[in-house]
Amino acid sequence: MGDVKKTISFQGMPGAYSMMAIQSAYPDMVPLPCRTFIDAFEAVEMGRAGLAMIPVDNSVAGRVADIHHLLPNSGLHIVAEHFQRVNHQLIGLPGADIDDLTHVHSHVHALNQCRNLIYELGVEAVEHVDTAGAAEDVAKKRDKTQGAISSELASELNGLKIMRSNVEDTEHNTTRFIVMARDPIDPGIDSDNAITTFVFGVRNIPAALYKALGGFATNDVNMTKLESYVDSDFNVAQFYVDVEGHPEQRKLKLAFEELSFFSSRLTILGTYPAHPFRWEGDS
Repeated sequence: MGDVKKTISFQGMPGAYSMMAIQSAYPDMVPLPCRTFIDAFEAVEMGRAGLAMIPVDNSVAGRVADIHHLLPNSGLHIVAEHFQRVNHQLIGLPGADIDDLTHVHSHVHALNQCRNLIYELGVEAVEHVDTAGAAEDVAKKRDKTQGAISSELASELNGLKIMRSNVEDTEHNTTRFIVMARDPIDPGIDSDNAITTFVFGVRNIPAALYKALGGFATNDVNMTKLESYVDSDFNVAQFYVDVEGHPEQRKLKLAFEELSFFSSRLTILGTYPAHPFRWEGDS
């Protein structure tokens, strides 16, 4: 086994966009492919990897399914975030032409991000577990009528050719990743660019969410993300939140104190430095 501290797990196969995010953010670390998100978490928890690179949402397709349910029970902490520009490539077998294609394979998010191309070509979209796996399957089938929407890296690794580059519908197609570790890495109370991520439920009383969020407004805490999801019984609404600030800074500390009166459970998933993309997006 290699150096655990230099190993970072991800869900997917070699060539996945998560692997490209690793190469961009942690070029000196060794990517460890995992079949599922749970496997990627367990690789860190069991000491096979030092970090995990996990996608949480995309600027076009929205949040990644199941992640919000898995994060609170992962036993890991968010220690960083990374924003990765996603450029989809239409790829196929060497010698094949676009006019040969009848089916295009990819992850459901990638297919949704390339609707214009699929409509233009009049092909049938086929869903796969991940984009890199779709590329590998197309390579194995050796059928010129089958193409994939995947990364340039997946094309190279599977000996496929790029038929058309940058086929995503929108110019600013970006995926946000979080980086998970066994132990938190506190940026410190004096940090002026900290992001805190937490999940909470609300008590079953009228206007509970309105009251729970009131403390963030009155204490001038900027909330950059608020998403709801339900528990397994569809009875209690849970909320996933990103806010600016450190939990020990006065504004956020007071907001959490007020939230505690109305929330049934509050779990801080991590406090970490904001990625520069956040500020670049404001410019």
